Amino acid sequence: MGIFSIFNPKKVNHALALDIGTEFVKALIFRIEGEKGYVIGVGKKRQGLSEMQGGAVTDIQGVIKNCQEALSLAQEQAKIAATQTIIGIAGELVKGSTTVVRYTRDDPKAKITLKELTTIVEKVQGRAFENTRAQLAWESGYREIDVQLVNAAIVDVKIDGFKVTNPLGFQGKEVEVGIFNAFAPIVHLGALESVASSLDLDLLSIAAEPYAVARSVGLEEKPDFSAIFIDVGGGTTDIAVVRNGGVEGTKMFALGGRAFTRRIAENKGISFDEAEELKIKYSKNELPSKLNAEIGEMLMPDAEVWLSGVELTLSEFSLDLLPSRILLCGGGSELPEIKKILLTTKWTSSLPFAKPPLVRFLKPEEVVNIKDETNMLKEPSDVTPMALANLAIDLAGTETVVEGILSKAVRALRT
Repeated sequence: MGIFSIFNPKKVNHALALDIGTEFVKALIFRIEGEKGYVIGVGKKRQGLSEMQGGAVTDIQGVIKNCQEALSLAQEQAKIAATQTIIGIAGELVKGSTTVVRYTRDDPKAKITLKELTTIVEKVQGRAFENTRAQLAWESGYREIDVQLVNAAIVDVKIDGFKVTNPLGFQGKEVEVGIFNAFAPIVHLGALESVASSLDLDLLSIAAEPYAVARSVGLEEKPDFSAIFIDVGGGTTDIAVVRNGGVEGTKMFALGGRAFTRRIAENKGISFDEAEELKIKYSKNELPSKLNAEIGEMLMPDAEVWLSGVELTLSEFSLDLLPSRILLCGGGSELPEIKKILLTTKWTSSLPFAKPPLVRFLKPEEVVNIKDETNMLKEPSDVTPMALANLAIDLAGTETVVEGILSKAVRALRT
């Protein structure tokens, strides 16, 4: 499963993925067959400037109205209304990290029992829960009681250095467990829950979007996979670092596509909507060469500021070596300056890269377990809602032994 929900997910025939972004609300209705999802309805509605800021809801009623319109479009195409829903959460104050704890057993020759495994997981999660929540509270200025767990997932389990999926029955001296936890301020979670309630949706889970994107490539089947995922949205840039098939952490900073649109609006003396249209045409190389060059020169200073945010965010990961591969997604990533400036080598010299990273776009068809039957999901901005759909299928599946224990441990911590 890889994701914990405070709700009790049930097997469903149809479900809904709702990506409430700063720039757009995107709704995907998909049919679940076994472990696969088939998108049969797509809806999209642009958000107003005052309704979302930095990935967080600032006008609940406005967002509800936009969600209703996106849902109507998806339902009209799918010819069905799905209510079981996964909603993505982003924003500068949504943070996640993986805590690894090594547990030395008294009797290495004894086989690991369910009771012993439960004790190990509870100890690891207890420590991870408190440390991560305290760190976010310190960084954000919120009190610890105002910060709540979003995701909890088993990233890795090893016995004497040997990776296993189910430790029961194994012998060994040292058990190593890695657990990923993502936290967000309660005020942000509460706003999304209010949106779901007003829309009469049955909430499967609220999931940290960078975690969902990282999981979208099927990490369970790629134990050696390493990459940096960068999702550039309208108001935020979300970063997830995956190393050796495990999510090391997720971080976000409040700078996205809207900053570039504002720059065009200010310099050209036009409205935000006009500037957005101009930016999109520029990204698609549909402008006359002279205007194209003018826009490119205009946006490069903002791209340099954005790159500084990426550099600073990556420096906060306590890793000896960063993956030499960057995968881009999100509507803001289509701006030519984003990939261009990431391919410059100067910024990587201050970070622990073994070599300058390769940079490419993450394609919608690379999202595992999700097939688009509408043929409408073709852009980098479509990856995130598809990644959420992939997690929703996860929720409808069967928990492994270790994930079941983690779910119980998290419920105990919450209460």
